[in-house]
Amino acid sequence: MWIIGWKGPSGFSARSTAEEVTQEIDGTGLTAIVTGASSGIGMETTRVLALRGVHVVMAVRNVDAGKSVKEALLKELPSSKIDVMELDLSSLAAVRKFASDYQSSGLPLDLLINNAGIMACPFMLSQDNTELQFATNHIGHFLLTNLLLDTMKQTSQESNTEGRIINLSSEAHRFAYHEGIRFDKINNESEYNSMRAYGQSKLANILHANELARCLKEEGVQITANSLHPGGIGTNLFRHSSILNVCSTSLGKLFLKSVPQGAATTCYAALHPQVKGVSGEYFMDSNKAEASSLAQDAELGKKLWDFSISLTDPK
Repeated sequence: MWIIGWKGPSGFSARSTAEEVTQEIDGTGLTAIVTGASSGIGMETTRVLALRGVHVVMAVRNVDAGKSVKEALLKELPSSKIDVMELDLSSLAAVRKFASDYQSSGLPLDLLINNAGIMACPFMLSQDNTELQFATNHIGHFLLTNLLLDTMKQTSQESNTEGRIINLSSEAHRFAYHEGIRFDKINNESEYNSMRAYGQSKLANILHANELARCLKEEGVQITANSLHPGGIGTNLFRHSSILNVCSTSLGKLFLKSVPQGAATTCYAALHPQVKGVSGEYFMDSNKAEASSLAQDAELGKKLWDFSISLTDPK
């Protein structure tokens, strides 16, 4: 339980912070991409990874905000390696440009942390005419991951280190539409429910990680893929929901995690040796957890994979 803070098998609990779960871990020589790194959990993940010696590339929609965060972090951690690159996950063209620019940079890639997301926004379509939450939270990250896989494989092979892909999901995946993924109704505005659509996108994050884990294991490469619930945190993720925003502001100190606690499971999954070789799992409070039955449905995962390929295929 969050308030009690019971420790799980890992030795950590909901109260553990990102610094605590990575204590004495040396990430020197590793390179990570963190999407949505200019605020909230993404910013704290960037800070702690950099603190542990990881070279972090902040993939952000607002470059000016990203540069401001980088400058602040460099004042705190002057010897850290942090770069900022532009990435708008709601645009497939922008995702392709980011991946191309990253590959041209010649940088290796050990850790891909698919952190960015939007929550409970009014019905909108992305630049590619896909419902915005599904497009940003899942499709953009799906394409980004596919485009960067070869770089991760090359890095893993050359350095003989394990690559790790981490999808930030949410317990909200349990409250998706009853059929899970509305393949034929993704863009149906008349039946749109902002919270269920958010849950749908978070369910997709888990299914994506699980199917990716299966593919990587079948291929025999040294790369894992996992998903996680960071916990309830009062960040700007709530900005589209006035009710959630008020609740997070008024009750946050009692019932929500702090940002350092919210970033803990991400940093645990990214760096901790306990997670070495672990793939296709769902984590919460820096411990393994059990996702919903829909999230564990392999056939649904395969169907989502094929559907996502169709949406990202340059026609």
